Amino acid sequence: MSEKKQDPQVSMAASFIAMRGVRIFLNAGKGATEKRTSPTRSRRTKAAVPGNKLQLNVMEILLKNTRFAKNELEALFLMYRRLVAAAQAAAPATVVGQPVPKIEGIDQNTFRDVMHNTFDLVTEDVVLDRVWLTWDRGANGGEGALKFEAWARGLSVILRGNDEERRAHCFAVYDLNGDGYITRDEMFALLKNSLLKQPGDEDPDEGVRDLVELVLKKMDVDKDGKVSVEDYRAAVEQEPLLLEAFGQCLPSKRHSATFLKNLTIKP
Repeated sequence: MSEKKQDPQVSMAASFIAMRGVRIFLNAGKGATEKRTSPTRSRRTKAAVPGNKLQLNVMEILLKNTRFAKNELEALFLMYRRLVAAAQAAAPATVVGQPVPKIEGIDQNTFRDVMHNTFDLVTEDVVLDRVWLTWDRGANGGEGALKFEAWARGLSVILRGNDEERRAHCFAVYDLNGDGYITRDEMFALLKNSLLKQPGDEDPDEGVRDLVELVLKKMDVDKDGKVSVEDYRAAVEQEPLLLEAFGQCLPSKRHSATFLKNLTIKP
């Protein structure tokens, strides 16, 4: 979506919010243990935090498969470790005799917090859930927690991806059933919470259906009633604003730049 020009005071405020998000990310472990059940009813074990140092073979792979430099990957790994440790510490305590659940990676709640607080991805739940589900997990696949390699690859796409990578990311988010098309029903599901409904509307979804038809007219290049990958690419190349037509799934340039600028700052 296009960004509106702001006056200097608004821009400074927005930058402050973005930098605050980065600090939240960098200090993700603070305050994570405040909410607990009674210690007499629970047993906790030491959290299994990822190793202190990024393995050389993983570093070499990510240097080839991402757009991050060595020092940036090291900083990302430090953040990753803190996020995992915070999630493990915040896991609900269990009844005595039951094992404490292990979170081996970035879980969905942590992912949501980072997307909201660090990258200001304020979007509909259905879109954010799809961002989570489509994040490339490599050989592991599935919906489980994100290991560091998957985390770094995903951040590389949303922060420094080229046009094709960004289009592929957005299309995968919008293709709810993964069949290679964005249909009317999928558009409706993505857009139905984005419009304000007026009191007394006989058919509150009518405006959404009208919007779907309008967007479909713009993006359905071959006029077959649905948007294919090729349709989407052609439409976005002609009108870049259509990249996130069905909901925000990429950070703004401002928030991306702020995060990357502070990436190598050690706490």
